Amino acid sequence: MTADEINLIEIGKRITERRKKLGITQETLAEKGDLTPQFVSYAESGKRAMRPENVIKLAKALEVSADYLLTGDIVDKDMLILSDKLRTLSPEMLRIVENIIDECRKL
Repeated sequence: MTADEINLIEIGKRITERRKKLGITQETLAEKGDLTPQFVSYAESGKRAMRPENVIKLAKALEVSADYLLTGDIVDKDMLILSDKLRTLSPEMLRIVENIIDECRKL
């Protein structure tokens, strides 16, 4: 297996993991990303390289950065996405999230 094939498989794993974490099907992801279900299936299996515009569509639909999908690294874009989500929470919910973060940092 070549390095490129390994990278595609790792990208596919991150796509699948994130989709499942969001609790959506391949079909729903395809709809959210304006892609075909077959494309999502191929992307998750790592069978094909993706054009940059399709990586961006997937990242947006999965609410992560393209960097995360491609490398697994958390970048500023991911922090901005998380920050936008936090802004929608009530003060009480925000404190709960803060406590969860504090507990995770102790681990």
